[in-house]
Amino acid sequence: MKFFIDTANLNDIAEAQALGVLDGVTTNPSLMAKEGISGKANILKHYQDICNIVDGDVSAEVIATDFDNMVKEGEELAALHSQIVVKLPMIADGVKACKYFSDKGIKTNVTLVFSPGQALLAAKAGATYMSPFLGRLDDISTDGLHLIAEIRQIYDNYGFETQILSASVRNTMHVINCAKIGSDVMTGPLSSITGLLKHPLTDSGLAKFLEDYKKGN
Repeated sequence: MKFFIDTANLNDIAEAQALGVLDGVTTNPSLMAKEGISGKANILKHYQDICNIVDGDVSAEVIATDFDNMVKEGEELAALHSQIVVKLPMIADGVKACKYFSDKGIKTNVTLVFSPGQALLAAKAGATYMSPFLGRLDDISTDGLHLIAEIRQIYDNYGFETQILSASVRNTMHVINCAKIGSDVMTGPLSSITGLLKHPLTDSGLAKFLEDYKKGN
């Protein structure tokens, strides 16, 4: 399973990259605003800065909600860097734009997916990635992981190449369960990745090894 980090914070991205397990980055307007990045020129430059840190795909989201402007924005984003993936909303014009870009060989990420039917449409339109938001479903007492499992079954039934990018990952157990289900990618905060390092037996074992070493040396 690929590890993406869901942030626009350059320090967090650099830390995840330095760990040696980062495969890409996802961002959205909310994450940009959280980092105080505003204005078209600044946002575009920030995407380029992210691409200069990581080796993998970087999802950059369009703001438009109509086909023509999605295409215009998406083409501008894709021209920024070879690592850019055009992120499109799961609406009718977003599906149309996904098909347009996939026909041109431009990578896409269809986002805000909350049902198997939406996931099926994204795959039919040739999406590179499809992002179901499992954490947001959990927030309304719906099993987000069950959605990932349903999509995995559908994609496997028909050999769709679209990658399941489990989004809105909140914690390490989300990561583990996504891996068990067969999600192709997960994206979450830095803590969801670094949290996998932690185990009390690792800490106590290392402390004992170091203590014994000091006794003998």
